[in-house]
Formats: sequence, structure tokens, C-alpha cells
Amino acid sequence: MKSITILIAEDDAHLRLGLIDTLEAEGYRVLTAVDGAEAIEVYFAERPDLLLLDVMMPQKNGFEVCRAIRKAEGRVPIIMLTAKGEEIDKVLGLELGADDYVTKPFGLHELRARISAVLRRAAPVDADSVPQLPEILHVGAAEIDRKGYQGRRGDFRFSLTAREMQLLETFFARPGEVLSRNRLLNLVWGIDYFGTTRTLDQHVAQLRKKIECDPQAPTVIVTVHGVGYRFEG
Repeated sequence: MKSITILIAEDDAHLRLGLIDTLEAEGYRVLTAVDGAEAIEVYFAERPDLLLLDVMMPQKNGFEVCRAIRKAEGRVPIIMLTAKGEEIDKVLGLELGADDYVTKPFGLHELRARISAVLRRAAPVDADSVPQLPEILHVGAAEIDRKGYQGRRGDFRFSLTAREMQLLETFFARPGEVLSRNRLLNLVWGIDYFGTTRTLDQHVAQLRKKIECDPQAPTVIVTVHGVGYRFEG
């Protein structure tokens, strides 16, 4: 059975070595990079199954690496490692297509759990796994190609991350139904997800920017205050 390969992009040698030991003990094949430029090079040469990206790295930071990889590949799971813990860093990472983030210092048990959850839940959803959905989704004024992770709204063209596609498919399959934030987290991120509902809200906000004519007054994904969201189609 092929081992799952994880690329660690981290310039802190002590932390990098600790992560290598921990993940190899879990049975993962581990690749490393000490800066952002090397991370991009190693990724496209080796195509790992998951990336752990430190935000603050020399050459290119984690955001730049995430952006470069997402331009070419929408599906590989990415977990950002940030020392700042500031919401703006987390929001930016999610905007660029990261699947999760971990704030330093973090416990290895938490990191292992997040890696396992992301690997299980961030896999692409294809037409066979959701047969009731068409390959092309018509969402408000937007048209979404599920296989290509691409969409357009008038002359505006955009790409969707794997997580955004999972979220949109979850909404699309349940038109008119009020979905609580916790239920959406369970359906899209999995019941063992460690994050907060804020992560969901940030993903919804990014999805609205792409599919809504006016993201500030959404008519497709509507907020149900105190509960969650409702998809109006």
C-alpha cells in the first residue's frame, strides 16, 4: 500500500525535525523544504498528498506558496502553520485555498488529528460520489463546472477550492433547508473537526464573493441568524 506523503515547509530546524519524527512514526512519508521557493519546487516534483506550510518563511512565504499551488492544483489538502494567531492571517490563508490552520505553539496530538481529518474530508467530490447532482451547477447567476472546479458569473470567471466545492455541493443538494453551522461542519469538515464555526463563516464569505451578484446582500446562500444558512439556489 502506497504511503501518504506529506510535505513540511518550515524554516525552523528544531520544529521541522520534530515534525519529521512525529509523522514518520505515524507511517507517513515525509518531504521537507526550508523556504517557500524550495517548497514549490518539491511540490511539483513529488506531488505530495498533503502540505504543512509555515506562514513566515524566507524566499516565499506560506501564502505565496499556497497561491502558486492552488493556481495549478485545486485538490491537494493544505494546512497553514502560523505563529501569529491573528484572524487576518487565517482569513487570508482560507481565501487562498488553505483547508485548515494550526496556531503555534500546537500540540502534536491536535496536529495529527487535523491531518487525519483533512486527508479524509478534503478529497475531491466527483460526479460518481454525488450522482444526484449535475456536472454543471446553475447557482443564482453563476455556472459551476464541478469536474473542473471552475465557474463564471457573467464575464467574471473564478476557481473553487476543493473545500468550497464540497460546501457548495452540500448546499445545492439541500435547497431551502436551514442548515445549522454545526451540521455544516459535520457534513463538510467531518465530525472530528477541531475548528470553530468561524472557519465555516469565512468559507461561506469567500464562496459568496464568487457566486453572489452582491456578496453584501446575498440571495443564494442566505444567513439564518442564530442558526446557520439556507440555500435559495
